[in-house]
Amino acid sequence: MKIRKNDTVLVIAGKDNGKKGKVRRVIPKKDSVIVEGVNMVKRHARARGAARQAGIIELEAPIGMSNVMLVCNKCNKPARIGFRVMDDGRRARFCRSCDELID
Repeated sequence: MKIRKNDTVLVIAGKDNGKKGKVRRVIPKKDSVIVEGVNMVKRHARARGAARQAGIIELEAPIGMSNVMLVCNKCNKPARIGFRVMDDGRRARFCRSCDELID
């Protein structure tokens, strides 16, 4: 996966185009991510005893992985991601524009 939890991403398509946010959760089976403050939806919730109050709850819905782009830490721009095999045998992500390691 090119995008992981706690990565900063930029939305490049959809109603929230141009918004930045932190990835809360990655859903590989659906090929989507949940980003803080992006793709907000309203859900009508029934009360569940004392645990949850009834009403309209606003929460983040999953957004397609193809609609977000990782923001590089060094150049602070949305960048394409590549993989490089390190000397110790592990794979590391890198920014294709500034050639900086992300992991």
